Order: sequence, then C-alpha cells, then structure tokens
Amino acid sequence: MTPISFALAHTLPELILAGGALVLLMLGAFRAGKGDWIISELAIGLLGIALLTLFFPLEGKALIWDGAFIDDTFGRFMKGLALMGALVSLLLSREYMAREKIDQFEFPVLILLATTGMLMLISAQNLIGLYLGLELMSLALYVVAAFHRDNVRASEAGLKYFVLGALSSGMLLYGSSLIYGFAGTVSFTGIADAIHGNVSIGVVFGLVFLLAGLAFKMSMVPFHMWTPDVYEGAPTPVTAFFASAPKMAAVAITLRIIITAFPGVTPQWQQIVVFMSLLSMALGSFAAIGQTNLKRLMAYSSIGHMGFAMVGLVPGTEQGIRGVLIYMAIYLTMTLGAFAALLSMRVGERYVETIPDLAGLSRTNGSMAFFLAMTMFSLAGIPPLAGFFAKLYVFQPAIDAGFYWLATIGVLLSVVSTFYYLRIVKVIYFDAPAEAFSPVKREVTGVLWVASFGILLFWVYPAPVLTAATNAAKSLF
Repeated sequence: MTPISFALAHTLPELILAGGALVLLMLGAFRAGKGDWIISELAIGLLGIALLTLFFPLEGKALIWDGAFIDDTFGRFMKGLALMGALVSLLLSREYMAREKIDQFEFPVLILLATTGMLMLISAQNLIGLYLGLELMSLALYVVAAFHRDNVRASEAGLKYFVLGALSSGMLLYGSSLIYGFAGTVSFTGIADAIHGNVSIGVVFGLVFLLAGLAFKMSMVPFHMWTPDVYEGAPTPVTAFFASAPKMAAVAITLRIIITAFPGVTPQWQQIVVFMSLLSMALGSFAAIGQTNLKRLMAYSSIGHMGFAMVGLVPGTEQGIRGVLIYMAIYLTMTLGAFAALLSMRVGERYVETIPDLAGLSRTNGSMAFFLAMTMFSLAGIPPLAGFFAKLYVFQPAIDAGFYWLATIGVLLSVVSTFYYLRIVKVIYFDAPAEAFSPVKREVTGVLWVASFGILLFWVYPAPVLTAATNAAKSLF
C-alpha cells in the first residue's frame, strides 16, 4: 500500500463526510429548495456509511499525514460515539425542522461539516491538527446555533456562542503557542519528551490556556457561561446535537492530549482538572434545581455530567480513562433519549418545553411516561440503571488512586442532583394531567424507546461497551 492510499484508508470516515458535504451542497444549490428532505436523507446515509467504515479491519495504530493525525482504537471508539450523536440528532430534526419551516438543505450540510471537524479533532496528534479540527467543527456550529434566523432567541444564542467561542479559540491558540515555544515542537509525543522533568512556568501557563479552550467545548465551569442560553435559545434538534456529538470530540481530544503530551506534568494538570470537575459537579447539581425549562435544565445537567466524567481522568490511569469512555457512551444514550422525549412534546402545532407541560403524562401517554422516567432515573444515577454504573466506573479509579475526597464529594453532589430529576418523575406520575401531546413521527419515539431499553438493560449485558472501552483505553497508553 502506497503512503497516500495508506493515509486515505485510515481517514475514510472524514473523507466520506467532507466529500459528501460538498456534493450535497452543490445538489441543494442546484435544486433551489426543491425537496430539501432528500438532502437530509442522504446526509443521514453518509453518517451511517462513515460509522460502518470504523469497523473495517485496519492496523491497531497508524500515524498519517506526516504525523498530524493518528488512527487508533481509542479514536475509533470516540468517533463512533460522535457519529452516532450526529446521526440521531439529524434523524430527530426532520419533523421539527419541517414544522418550524426551517428545513433548508444547509442544515444537514453544516452537520456533516461539523462532524468532519469532530473526527479530525479526535484523531489529532499535534497542535496544528487539533486547531484545524476544532475550528472546522466550531465554524459550522456557530451557524447551526443561529439557524432559525427569524427567532430572536436563536439569533441571540448563536451570537453568544460565536463571541465566547472566538474567545475560547484565542485562549487555546495562545496556550498552544506557549507550549510550542517552550517545547520546540507541535507533536504531542515530542512535547512529552521535551518537557519531561523540565516543567517551566511557561509550560504551566500554556497548559492552563489550552485546557481552558477545551473546557469551553465541554461546557465545564468556569467556561460554561454560554451553555444555558444557547441550549434554551437554539432549535431543540440543534440543542440535542450540541449536547451529544461535540462533547464526544472535546472529551476525546482532552484525554488524548493530557495522556500523550503531558504525562510528565501530572500534578499540574491534575489540579486544573480537579478544580473544573468539582465546580462543574457543584454548579450542575445546584443551579438546575430552580429551572422550569427542560432545555435549560438539560444544559445544567450536561455541565454536571461533564464534571462527573472528568473525575475518571484525574488519576491519569488506564482504568480511569476506561471509566471516562464508558461514562461518555452512557451519557450519549441518556442525552439522546431525553431529547427524543423533548421533541415528542408537541401540543397541536406548538412545541412545548417546560416541566409543567409533562403533568400527568402517565395518564395520557403511559409508554412515553415510563421511558422518560427511566431516562431521568438513569441521569440521576439510580441503580440498576446505566447511569449508576457510569458513575461507578469513574469513581472507582479515583478511589483506587487515593482521591477519596473527590469521589465522596461527587457522590454527595450526585445525591443533590437527584432532586430535580425526581421532580420531573413526580410531575409525570402525580400531577393533574395537562393537555395531551400530539402524535409524532416513529423515528422520534423509536430513539426514545431504543435509548431507554439501552439504559434499562445495560446491567444485564454490558460486555460490548466494556470490552470496546477497555481496548480503546489500552491503545491510548
């Protein structure tokens, strides 16, 4: 196999999405708005094909494009999660976008371009590859956030995300330049060799700025300020996309760069991660208590869950990384299930999104009430649902590494967050019924059912996820 064909074989998902996005863009432009649903169908198909290519038998680890990117088991695991998040979000968007009369062909094209950036970000093996992937993802997301141009809330959400996103990109770029200046290389492995045993204040400052930029994409405290407003203001399918796929890419590159580039400065990055993790868990647990808008509540829930996930990173061990990967797989399932339920909340031609709108759902739609309740119980971490095991797999490595206090605080804050999840269950089963929801398309209810069954049955047969996460974590070390 020639070097070019070797590189192409290992970047097949990215090439499929990038090439497909360009073809769909031309197709949409020449069709001039006729049958935009075809573009959406083709985009879903491209995401499915890209997902299938991840199962092609290739070498365990391969450096490609002059060492800028790497194809390994860890990257393939996280790419699979990102692609599933994008595919399901696009599937959930079809009915909503049509009813809101914003089903233009540009939307699926932007989703494909953003997902291409995510895959590049997950595979980045140097600082330049990281920045290219991050910006390709971000530029598409800025437009997607404000896609509903006639809606003031959506335009405001897009503007906030753009301004704060530009700030975070600048911080990340500044941190990268500091690290390059002191290490003399942009390669992650080269950085690890250069700064091992020679930690200067400049490297620490660079690491702080770099992690600040990545924390923005993960919506971790204190770089979370955009999350509640953007989640509430953006169209619901866009919020589902923001809460799922980009999180996978941001977590993946954070794990890769810390483990690969900074193993010699572990005490320094541990302090940063512990600080952000504690604040994120605390804010996510307390700030959501007073929320009545479900999208805003899910924003704070997402902040809290990113804090819980990063507890597994703190030890810097293979078991800890494995726990983070399992957590992200379960978080993705729970989040997509919750947003499928949100997109099922339609009264006539109007979509509703507040907790009181769920009142008495058990008496008007028993199956939806049951599946939504299971999703809320899982998000709260109640056994034997998947959310309980997600937290168990990140707390256990922290305890094994001696971070008892961090795990204890995490458990206590998890108990606090249980309040607002159980409040939703209480409204569903014990309040007087509100107006019944109108029927929605089968794909929306199908996503809710599949996600809920996955949450319910994880404890029965967790082997596929555990095995995949174990192999992925091994490939990172």
